[in-house]
Amino acid sequence: MERVFQINHPLIQHKLALLRDKHTEPKEFRELVEELSMLLAYEVFRDLPSIEMEIETPLARSKARMVDGKKIALFPILRAGLIMASGILRLIPNALVGHLGIYRDSQTLSPVPYYYKLPPNLKDKENIILDPMLATGGSAAHAVSVLKEKGAKNIKFVCIISAPEGIKTLHSAHPDVPIFTASVDEYLNSHGYIVPGLGDAGDRLFGTK
Repeated sequence: MERVFQINHPLIQHKLALLRDKHTEPKEFRELVEELSMLLAYEVFRDLPSIEMEIETPLARSKARMVDGKKIALFPILRAGLIMASGILRLIPNALVGHLGIYRDSQTLSPVPYYYKLPPNLKDKENIILDPMLATGGSAAHAVSVLKEKGAKNIKFVCIISAPEGIKTLHSAHPDVPIFTASVDEYLNSHGYIVPGLGDAGDRLFGTK
């Protein structure tokens, strides 16, 4: 699929297997989501621009290249995306964080927005939307629309598991947005859950039902 980047590194696939296991408890589940987010970030930020700096080593002054974290904005879709943001912030602690409150109506499966808090000047930033699951794609497409309305130009969508239906929905609305994922699963069931998937990511992260 065009502009879909499935990352098959053995460490990612190993941790994904543990994440799928129904016996994995919330504490370990959260840790795995953080770790997977950090591993995915290596590929997501492969083309991230860096700036030349001068530093002093114990032996001499030297030129080095560094990332300007303030040029990066993370946008977790509440609530499950928060743990992904936490993982990436361990790598890029100066990144800005916006919040996108969107939930999926259980009857219509349509996105319902309820809260936005965004950093300014999105047109100058690398904007990364985070959600563990790309299922129907409605929330993802809505999130991209919100950022574009605020001037964002460079947008990427990062998830752990995706469904073909969600990819199709997101790219039908926003074909310019690349999708980074650890797995493209088989299909959505009648309740909008990814199969084989891992269940409800938010519930498994926070121990709710």
